[in-house]
Amino acid sequence: MRLLNASASDAAAVARQLGPLPSTLDREPDIVIRFVDRLTIASRVRYLGVEEAGFTDDAFLVLRSRHKAPARVQIPFDTIGKSCEIVCESGLPAVPLLIPVVNLTALARGAIPLHASAFSYNGTGVLITGWSKGGKTETLLAFMARGARYIGDEWVYVSGDGRRMFGIPEPVRVWNWHLEYVPQYRRLVSLGDRLRLRAIESARLLGRGVPSTRLVRRVTAILKRQAFVDMQPEELCGGRLGTLSGSLDKVFFAVSHDAPDVAVQAVDPQEVAGRMVFSLQHERLDFMSYYLKFRFAFPAAANDLIEGAETLERERLARVLAGKDTFSLSHPYPVSLDALFQVVSARL
Repeated sequence: MRLLNASASDAAAVARQLGPLPSTLDREPDIVIRFVDRLTIASRVRYLGVEEAGFTDDAFLVLRSRHKAPARVQIPFDTIGKSCEIVCESGLPAVPLLIPVVNLTALARGAIPLHASAFSYNGTGVLITGWSKGGKTETLLAFMARGARYIGDEWVYVSGDGRRMFGIPEPVRVWNWHLEYVPQYRRLVSLGDRLRLRAIESARLLGRGVPSTRLVRRVTAILKRQAFVDMQPEELCGGRLGTLSGSLDKVFFAVSHDAPDVAVQAVDPQEVAGRMVFSLQHERLDFMSYYLKFRFAFPAAANDLIEGAETLERERLARVLAGKDTFSLSHPYPVSLDALFQVVSARL
């Protein structure tokens, strides 16, 4: 990836999405993000939805960024996976759809992106995958607190031969209840965030003594969704992030269940491969809604990579997971990070 004409705030916005990845390119980039003060529009804009997307005679525009902030970003969906240049107005909080663009580009280059966390512990490379709230980050935190080397969280990229996995240093979302199990990380949280988390917890406890009404339930739910802090992985690693890669030795398919126990049992890796195909599609839903808008705007401009992604992912998952030591990891949610460590480490 190459950033062109990026201000310090633009580069910081990309770093918040992908983590800091400064390096020297040894070939032409797969993705170029060019920042401009004002996007040049050659013809009138026709809108798709209200402040969602639009198109001109020759360009497709995404009009929303993070938290629905207004944006004007030109994304050529038909060139994703080839040589893709995104043109983005400067000053946005985030480049919209950047992660799925990166994931599809990795898919085009022979890797398989997985919604997962990964780490190396005592020389064993461990991949934790599954649905949202399945316990991926929780397992990662449990092991990092005990010396595991961080590889990735949220998205991990497995090589086409299944031997190696690679991560990107995205911020790790650490919830307040996580910190009860890893108090050494609480000391790394800024004073402002500690005060915010403490205020949220106090308000939540106070709400328990108030008669339950629709308003109280709504406020409680809002507070609960805000009880987290995003931390850079190098903070959790004592400032030494490492290579962000490792061997793929063990696979855990994590899922929460309606029982109090934390349990691990061996499973067929092809079962995990079959399930994760649909997890990947789910994670791509927002991206696909924009791709369909793009096809509405330009019916002849299909992207074979995007439209064939499910087939590619199914074939590649079956291949890279074949023969891997694979386990299901079932647990309640929230879950004791100590219990996660004890049960998972017994299989390493």
